[in-house]
Amino acid sequence: MLRIGVQTKNVVEDGNPAEGFCLLKEAGFSCADFSLNGYLLNTSLYRSEVNAFFDRSTRELEDFFTPHKRGAEEAGIKVYQMHMPYPNYVPGGKPELNDYLWNTVAPKSLDVCAFFDCAYIVVHGFKLARYLGSEEKEWERTEAFLNFLAPMAKERGITICIENLYEGIGGHIVEGPCCDAKKAAERIDRMNEKYRAEVLGFCFDTGHANLAGLDFERFLTTLSHRLKALHIHDNDGVSDLHQIPFAFTRTRENLPSTDWEGFVRGLGNIRYEGALSFETAPVLTSFPDTLKPDVLSFLAKIGRDLAGKCKEREE
Repeated sequence: MLRIGVQTKNVVEDGNPAEGFCLLKEAGFSCADFSLNGYLLNTSLYRSEVNAFFDRSTRELEDFFTPHKRGAEEAGIKVYQMHMPYPNYVPGGKPELNDYLWNTVAPKSLDVCAFFDCAYIVVHGFKLARYLGSEEKEWERTEAFLNFLAPMAKERGITICIENLYEGIGGHIVEGPCCDAKKAAERIDRMNEKYRAEVLGFCFDTGHANLAGLDFERFLTTLSHRLKALHIHDNDGVSDLHQIPFAFTRTRENLPSTDWEGFVRGLGNIRYEGALSFETAPVLTSFPDTLKPDVLSFLAKIGRDLAGKCKEREE
């Protein structure tokens, strides 16, 4: 049976991380997506505001996260994947800001990932197509960043996972970086061949895919073994809401907004063996705190249902 996981944001708190990981275990989760991006917020970075969290040395970061690592281990929760802070490059940002994100935040994120014995770290590609004129030139910038990180990832036994993104232009949602599965597969293979290691993989984000109108089954089937991680959440096809799967419908006939059947077919086609990991932190702030355990348990139950359907598809 596939592992069931969820992001740690709004569950695991720095003051008492053990309590949060115990809550995940009691809810029925076996693994977690550690929200490292919560320590350097994208909303701040787009305003060129940077806190001092990653000014810490690697040793100081390990000391800071030791209670988190111990709490996860004692609760029996595996940190399966981690989200690097993003963006890694701010268009129009000051050179010193982008240098800091590239040369300090990203390498130290890999160090934290290795400290947790976590095999996968999710990164966002650069959103630069509108500035550079093409997706190919955009990828060249992202590829340079990945080439910078790849030797460090290889040394630490980590696979960097690029993620399908969307872009908002003139009030419209369009495909963003990594929305072409064929290109993504070719690029992943090329980099892994170059480094003779699995330094690059893919994280499929269901919410972003729904916004961009991607064909779930075809996309996942094309990715095949390159799929290493998932961000599972739902939306109305208009905004990136990160809500509970099956929460939205497109028609009065109550057809789901998101193609969950195609999602299951795709995972079954490739015999996916990773974690079904939910990226639904906003849900935990929309419900009262008293209902947080019930909401987490419901998410885990949805995960088990999806896992069962994937198993049936394989058979």
